[in-house]
Amino acid sequence: MSEVVKKEDKSGAVSVRVEDDLRQLKPSLEKVTVSEGRTTLNTQALDIRKHAEDCLKTVNKQQLVLPPIEDLQKKTISKWTPCLEKISDVKKQRENLPGAPAGEQDKLALNICLPNKRSIRHQKSGKLLTDTHRKRANEAKGDRIISGSVVNLQGAESKGHHILVVPKEDFGTDSKSTCHEQPVCKTKAESTYLRADKDCTPTETPAFTTTSKSMVPRSPQSLPVDIPRYLFTIRSGQVDPMAADFCHFKQCFVLCWSSVVDVLEALQKLLREFAVPLAKVGGERLVELSHVWDSGWSKAPSAMPVLSVLENWEEVSELISHPGQRYKGEGGIEAAAIHIQSSWRRYLARTAYLCHCRRKWAAGTIAISWLMHAQLCRVRKALQARRFSQLENSRSRAQHLAANWKRIQSFKRTIIHIPSLGYSQRKRLNLRGFDILQNIQMSRLCDIRDENVEVIYICPQHLGNDILDYYTSLLKCDGATDGADTTTARASSSVRRYIILTPEAVDYFPTHNMCLSTLLKYSPQTLKHIRNLIQGKHAYIVGGIAHVDDLAVADELGLPILGPEPAIAQHYSTKSGGRRIFVGAEVDVPPGQGDIYSLNQLHETLAELMTQNTDVQRWLFKIDSEDGSHGTAYCDTCHLSCYKWALQEYHRYGPELWNPKCIQETVLLRYLDEIPEWLTHYAQPAKTSCYPNWACFLKTFLRQGGVVEAYPPSNSVTCLTVDLLLEPGGEVTMFSCGDQLHGGCKLEAIGSIVPQSSVHPETLHSICTRVGRACLQRRIVGYVSVDLVSFLDHNTMEKKVWAVDLDITYSNQLAMTQMLLMMTGGTLNCRTGCLEAPMPISEKCCEHQIVPKAPVGNLCAVIGNHLFHSDLSMLYNKVFLMMCKAHGIRFNKKTKQGTVFTLFDSSKRSSIGMITVSEDLQRALATFARHLSVIHQEISIPKSQGETNFMEVIKEIEDILQMTQNKLQREAKPAS
Repeated sequence: MSEVVKKEDKSGAVSVRVEDDLRQLKPSLEKVTVSEGRTTLNTQALDIRKHAEDCLKTVNKQQLVLPPIEDLQKKTISKWTPCLEKISDVKKQRENLPGAPAGEQDKLALNICLPNKRSIRHQKSGKLLTDTHRKRANEAKGDRIISGSVVNLQGAESKGHHILVVPKEDFGTDSKSTCHEQPVCKTKAESTYLRADKDCTPTETPAFTTTSKSMVPRSPQSLPVDIPRYLFTIRSGQVDPMAADFCHFKQCFVLCWSSVVDVLEALQKLLREFAVPLAKVGGERLVELSHVWDSGWSKAPSAMPVLSVLENWEEVSELISHPGQRYKGEGGIEAAAIHIQSSWRRYLARTAYLCHCRRKWAAGTIAISWLMHAQLCRVRKALQARRFSQLENSRSRAQHLAANWKRIQSFKRTIIHIPSLGYSQRKRLNLRGFDILQNIQMSRLCDIRDENVEVIYICPQHLGNDILDYYTSLLKCDGATDGADTTTARASSSVRRYIILTPEAVDYFPTHNMCLSTLLKYSPQTLKHIRNLIQGKHAYIVGGIAHVDDLAVADELGLPILGPEPAIAQHYSTKSGGRRIFVGAEVDVPPGQGDIYSLNQLHETLAELMTQNTDVQRWLFKIDSEDGSHGTAYCDTCHLSCYKWALQEYHRYGPELWNPKCIQETVLLRYLDEIPEWLTHYAQPAKTSCYPNWACFLKTFLRQGGVVEAYPPSNSVTCLTVDLLLEPGGEVTMFSCGDQLHGGCKLEAIGSIVPQSSVHPETLHSICTRVGRACLQRRIVGYVSVDLVSFLDHNTMEKKVWAVDLDITYSNQLAMTQMLLMMTGGTLNCRTGCLEAPMPISEKCCEHQIVPKAPVGNLCAVIGNHLFHSDLSMLYNKVFLMMCKAHGIRFNKKTKQGTVFTLFDSSKRSSIGMITVSEDLQRALATFARHLSVIHQEISIPKSQGETNFMEVIKEIEDILQMTQNKLQREAKPAS
């Protein structure tokens, strides 16, 4: 090799310089004639321009055949081979490469580059290696040159290189070949560099110098370590066209400059727009990007691919990513204006879209709401129409019942007892053991003591066999004193004349606390059973607390209800409603005011009542919808700081002068100032289990309305309950009367003493008759319970009776009284205040003698209708009865005295009812207390006392016995 060319020399630049030199030499050579051999010098041979073009053509327009992929699994690529005639013998040079092993020598000897796509096409001047040539090359075993023109291809193929075929005629004697090594294309992205319409290969100094005889490789020390990157600089988005580095880059890639210019302009524009002060460009990356740009992208790429050609792309990317950097560069003001305008238009469009969405949502919501409202209205109208039809039918059947009441009472009839508690849903959900509360009145079964009566009892829970067996044996003993045969026949008849049914809906709604009428309404099988039982018989329904579903059940069965319409019952069964009936009946009522719904009204009413009734020491507050002591609170006037001063003012003027408003005004204003704080600190509910404090009670009181009443101003107050039957025919009958028996709370009755002895019977009859007639005038029929209080007025020393409460329902006392009358076989005469029962005949009569009529004796009974003890649940009902029998707690059928129980709970077994009958009141009270004490001692655990009201009832009875004994002693002293 004659000369070693430096790495950075370019064949194109050399050709240009040679062409310029020879152009200057040509004019002088045209005049020279060479006489040697008589030959004239041919100056056309010195036309180097043509030879330079041919050389560049040879370098840039080389033949290449891409390998077809025949077997992807074998991962083999078919190689192309050069024309054997065009390549000189390089065996000696391969063998003489210094410092390189045999494999590396093959690699260096055949370090061939991959040309562009244009050279893929077959050229007329180039020939591909045929199968014959490959065969000959294989015969040479890759170790020698055939005809001086075959290159050993074994090492090149083994290294995965493509072989370049250079036409032989394109090589001159001193011309140079251009060869580059490039790995096989393996991905689609890399294949885009093969361009069919552009030729771009830098004119590098070849690694081999080709002569007419051989191809001599350069030494390993002179081979390039890295491919040149052709770095140049762009400052402030502009490239300096005169800079040496840029000129060098441009000159190297002059043949593909049109593609490079597009990418370069895009890069400069990007740098100007973002005001990048300095960017260093890698030329070879720029050229590669230009190939991808022209081959794969239909539009300008994003910033990141363009920035990838920079050497300091990290610093430039960080600068570009700064907020607002775009608006510092070229066209920044216009870009900012466009961004602001587009953002504003986006905001307007987004706002309009959201408004549209809200309107669309609102329209959909309104449409759905309207459809639901329309559907609800249709359902309501249908329900109203159905309930109105049920009400009309109920009124028609009630009129028929009223017209035929006397006749129905004299014939056989069926009474359907439905002890339903038709409270409001809120109240029902807050009651524990609601099914047990509805089953307390199981003693309604004792209506069968009338031989003309059959009873169908609707039970709110499934009863165990122990309870069913107990009532079967109990109802056989009806207190009759006839002969043995008659008694047996009546006992057998009594068992057949009652039936207990449990609606199937009890299993469907175990935790919903539905009233019994609602459960029966949704129990078609039970309704069908009842229709079969009453078919062809006189029958009517006796309910509990009225509910609208009572009408639905009555309409399904086609039966009348012995009771008022639900709306009327709910209106007058409140505390305020009962007070209006008492006022209309012209009976005495406590000082007070009803229908209070606001706090100011409460304070003003209470101040006025306290001013007018200065002797009242306790004031009661009753919630309209509650019953008993559950909705009652109280507050004592002794805690009021101005109360003593008010009493002094009252005594100073006297009762006669105290009534004018002008005299009471100063006391009234003083009360108004102190009542709010007085109630806040000293008012308290009667039962904290329902309402823990005054604030909770007051909230419910004002929401549902209530009554303010005075507690009787006496130390000895007796409460009594009277049960009335307001017959549809217009008659008022007293069925039961008894003095209340209280537990821990003096305002809650858990039992009674029958008959009552606190009010004169005639006075009681007069009050009850007036109340009953007032109820009949308001279309209230059926069973009604009236609560009265009697006390001694210290001012007049006369006994007063106040009507304090009215319950339009079948009471617990009445149900227990029915059992009492059945067990004793007696009657309760409320006009005389006596419980009369036939006594057994002690003398035996002969067979032919007429059996004398049994004498009638007076009895007294103590009734406990809801006795509770948590430890009772540890005993089964049969075990409990056996325990009581072992301690002598039982009822004597002959003497009509003793104790009898009512069982109504099969699951928890923590509540019972108990009746004790004796000859006189004191003995009945003592027996009742003694039996409770025995039961308590037997079932209680010594170390842990269960929850119970037994001891409270025992204490109440002991107090009554003490008062009775003191009264007898006082009556005995004057006589002595």
